[in-house]
Amino acid sequence: MRCPYCSSPDSRVINSRPSDDGASIRRRRECLSCTRRFTTYERAQLEPLMVVKRSGLREAFNPDKLLRGLALASEKRPVDGAALRTFAYSFEDEVQSGEIPTEEIGRRAMTFLRPLDDVAYIRFASVYRDFDSLERFIEEIRGLKDSGEAATPSDTP
Repeated sequence: MRCPYCSSPDSRVINSRPSDDGASIRRRRECLSCTRRFTTYERAQLEPLMVVKRSGLREAFNPDKLLRGLALASEKRPVDGAALRTFAYSFEDEVQSGEIPTEEIGRRAMTFLRPLDDVAYIRFASVYRDFDSLERFIEEIRGLKDSGEAATPSDTP
């Protein structure tokens, strides 16, 4: 496994244990060149989930890309990184078909982020829905606020 810090191809496994209820193996590694440590995950993959892009192109689902988008949206927010990783790496297991459009991935990610953090949700939505004006942000924030008020019980009888 190539070291993410110095790109050396040599590392050794320090610790190995099951992860995600046995669906993957978590390996703690140490680079033999720079001695820094990093974690890798190994999982069985029978048939890759294919992502259908807006252009019609197809590519294999990459949970790291989803995690990167979620992490960017959640940057400097009180969102648990472990929850983001769990969502991204278990996403493929939740999909029942062999293909999924990018729009569906975005919808599911927004559904996941909304109860966790409003700001992370708005950040993700702004990229996913391609907000092109301040009005689109305001409209989405109003929708978020209105649905939050609708979900909150009234203090009056």
